[in-house]
Amino acid sequence: MEDQQTTAVSPEQAADDELRARLREMLEGGLQTEVEPRAYDHETIQAVVARLQRLAPDDYENKLKIAGFTLEPWQGADDIEQACETCMYYVVHRRFCELPELMLPVEPEWSCRLWRI
Repeated sequence: MEDQQTTAVSPEQAADDELRARLREMLEGGLQTEVEPRAYDHETIQAVVARLQRLAPDDYENKLKIAGFTLEPWQGADDIEQACETCMYYVVHRRFCELPELMLPVEPEWSCRLWRI
């Protein structure tokens, strides 16, 4: 008989996986998000962040809308591909965005308009 090892999933990981699936469903279901204007300058960044700060922590639909989430990397005019996995707020081992105004489990290939190197 083969040795089968099961990997225990922590409660935090299970909650992240469940929420990530819900967020994916919203985006796949046609949720319209504000992908533009991209938040490249200080004024736009501050405006987007201020709107996000007014949301309840569990207002996931509006977080996705305001942050301009997409299921695929954004291809910028400068030919830099903007994906969560290359953003400074992305936590690799958790597949998580730690931007304080978002704090969401995400997929590496997703993107939002607050992406930063």
